[in-house]
Amino acid sequence: MAELLRMENVCKQFGAFFANQNVNLTVGEGEVHTLLGENGAGKSTLMNVLIGLYQPSGGKIFIRGKEVQISSPGVAVENGIGMVHQHFMLIEDMTGLENIILGDKRHNSPLLKVADDRKTVEELMERYGMEIDLDEKVGDMSIGMQQRVEIMKVLFRGADLVVLDEPTAVLTDLEVEGLFDIMHSLTAEGKSIIFISHKMREVMHISDYVTVLRRGRSVQTLKVADTTEQELADLMIGQKFTESTYEKVEAASEVAFELKGVSYRPDVKHGGLKDVSLAIHKGEILGVAGIDGNGQSELASLVTGLIKPESGDVIGPDGNKIALYSPSSFIDSGMGNIPEDRNKMGLVGDMSLAENLVLKQTDSDRFSAGHGAWLKLDAIREYAENLAEVNDIRCTSVNQTARSLSGGNQQKVILARELDAHPKLLVAVYPTRGLDIGATEFIHDQIIAQRDAGCAVLLISADFDEVLKLSDRITVLFEGQIMGTYPGAKPPIKEISLAMAGK
Repeated sequence: MAELLRMENVCKQFGAFFANQNVNLTVGEGEVHTLLGENGAGKSTLMNVLIGLYQPSGGKIFIRGKEVQISSPGVAVENGIGMVHQHFMLIEDMTGLENIILGDKRHNSPLLKVADDRKTVEELMERYGMEIDLDEKVGDMSIGMQQRVEIMKVLFRGADLVVLDEPTAVLTDLEVEGLFDIMHSLTAEGKSIIFISHKMREVMHISDYVTVLRRGRSVQTLKVADTTEQELADLMIGQKFTESTYEKVEAASEVAFELKGVSYRPDVKHGGLKDVSLAIHKGEILGVAGIDGNGQSELASLVTGLIKPESGDVIGPDGNKIALYSPSSFIDSGMGNIPEDRNKMGLVGDMSLAENLVLKQTDSDRFSAGHGAWLKLDAIREYAENLAEVNDIRCTSVNQTARSLSGGNQQKVILARELDAHPKLLVAVYPTRGLDIGATEFIHDQIIAQRDAGCAVLLISADFDEVLKLSDRITVLFEGQIMGTYPGAKPPIKEISLAMAGK
């Protein structure tokens, strides 16, 4: 197989810190090559060097054997390289077609040739088996459809090498299958894909080769047919990886939080709640299973005080009906929250790690004087450094912005902040989405520790394996309705799976 890309001894340094150090990567034509590594291993940095967002501190890049200097994203496009980022780069108020053709310079004319471009896009859609409503606004599209728009953007610009950064993190199982079909059609035409994922089963299913990165260095490249999930996991973390198993709690304690006949926009099939009743007990994990988009987001918003039910009662940790629906009142009642989207809902990206860790405590005497008028910066720094060490948050400094941390370390910041408050109720929504196996195990262990300390945990996850692994009881949500509740010990998997499908 002919070589398409070769990166030799590539380094990227930020001050004294090496995000990439002597990384080697070779990708052949028509192959899916996975970059595998823990959060913070340097995968996204390496790809940002490849697409010209960062300039390398050392090393060489070759395209089809010719050395190139990728000085900007535009130069990357000229060399046939395109990237679909984990967080999409789309303009929501523009249509699918407008997003695809935006900024393209194939026409010399100062006037847009929308009809010509539309025809080209439609031909590409047919060629690669992609269905996109080109006239629909991106903001109204599903996540899977938005992703297709992103892929079509890079194909429209003539990419021969497509980088997919955590492309399945926000997709349903059906959308993942659709993405894999598109990937197969691309490689069948000789295009190459660099696939970044933490989901080992997906890696084994879709990849031809895997290059493992650890702490900024390339460790080994393996042919998928010649390796195992266990070997790859061991290489990722640098030691033997053993997945934890947890005892299930079967004896119910007193109720810590309860919904009684709660409805919210009940007429909306994929965005409402219909007569939902559930109870979460102290010292247990209640897992909510279901295909993404069946009311999970609305349930999380209701339980955390972001929305108010149209009917029904919510009983808080103090045993009283909740009257005031606001995040602050729920926090005051003893609730901790690991939100669905860590960037939009869990962190303030431009604030430091330390500032994010004390967000809920800025008016406490420990960290401020004069009821929040003056912050005690030394106390905040000392507190943040201690939490960073205890929670294995990998950073150059607690003054580093939250935005600059890897996804796994961002999630650990949220976890550290929420759990240090010793919540009575912990709402964990997709708590390990996009995280590597090491970070996932750490977060699972922390959630279990909270349960064992008497905390009631509501776990909402589209990862069925995660729900099965952690939950003491499992309730199934389908089109906003509770389909049934099942034991977490020896769960009836077939019955649960049918309930998730509405049967």
